[in-house]
Amino acid sequence: MNVIGYRFQEYIPDEDKRSVFEKLLEIFLEIMVHTSGDFEETFKWMEIVDKEHKITTPEYTLEDFKKDLMKKGYLLNPGTSGKTSLSGKAEQLLRKRALEQIFGKLKKDSGGNHKTDLIGKGDELTSDTREYRFGDSIQQIDFYSSIKNSQIRNGIDEFNLRQEDLVVHQNEHKSSMSTVLMIDISHSMILYGEDRITPAKKVAMALTELIKVKYPKDNLDIIVFGNDAWQIEIKDLPYLKVGPFHTNTVAGIELALDLLRKRKVGNKQIFMITDGKPTCLKNRDGTYYKNSMGQDPKVLRKTINLANQCRKLEIPVTTFMIARDPYLKQFVEKFTEANKGKAFFAGLDGLGSFVFADYERNKRRR
Repeated sequence: MNVIGYRFQEYIPDEDKRSVFEKLLEIFLEIMVHTSGDFEETFKWMEIVDKEHKITTPEYTLEDFKKDLMKKGYLLNPGTSGKTSLSGKAEQLLRKRALEQIFGKLKKDSGGNHKTDLIGKGDELTSDTREYRFGDSIQQIDFYSSIKNSQIRNGIDEFNLRQEDLVVHQNEHKSSMSTVLMIDISHSMILYGEDRITPAKKVAMALTELIKVKYPKDNLDIIVFGNDAWQIEIKDLPYLKVGPFHTNTVAGIELALDLLRKRKVGNKQIFMITDGKPTCLKNRDGTYYKNSMGQDPKVLRKTINLANQCRKLEIPVTTFMIARDPYLKQFVEKFTEANKGKAFFAGLDGLGSFVFADYERNKRRR
């Protein structure tokens, strides 16, 4: 007699076969992102984690781990500055880890993977076919269909392949994309005991790595904005900190447009990660107009005008909101309507998946 049901047993996790160094390295890199690259603070936290989880052994201590980090090239020699910092090797590993955490492991595609709705000269064959034309590459020929056409015309007893029998695969047109990623570093990104800047940094690092691995022909510029806006380099991402700033969205978008004007590709877009409505403008005399209460008409008007300008330039702005404030939602709806872009109210855990999904969707010629 067969009995259908469930059988329960004690869960025994797989044995972690990594070395002590490998276990500590994973923890070290994760904490370094949270501490914005503060080496001393990171090791204070590592001592607490190690005390609780007993990762080190009498034979391999945290001091041994520090020496190995230097020996294996993950840290730069402090030199005269006396400040320990991550090497380029460690920064690249941070980006790879962020990509794996958010999007799974990706392998580099030799030709890129930029899908469009257009057919034309490209380097990815589609299932669609057409008749052969002079100048088509031999790699495009669909030999199965071409031989079938010859047999239909001549029968199976005689093989006589002519030009009119040839059919070729259509090539999918591939476009390059220029993206500016705007990251809000206003004080609200760490208010109320919630760390919003670390997920934003991870998404930026992962998006950078994704483009390098999968879309090497694309361009990505990263800017941060608070009272002002400025461009940062990829290597600066792990060390990004919030400041005592308001949210000058206008300054961020203006800088993004300046950067995109320099790009010669047809497809351009802006991604904006923020948790707050715009509250600040910079006056011509260098002073700041600030108002955190509600939706300031002056700030809102200038921001919406820029959204309209982006729409006229055919530059969509996709806004990723990591807060649920009702005033914020009202602003986002007005901004998105003016730009004809998109907005996602993403939780901290889902931020990465929203950004990556939208990046993939936007990779088509407009």
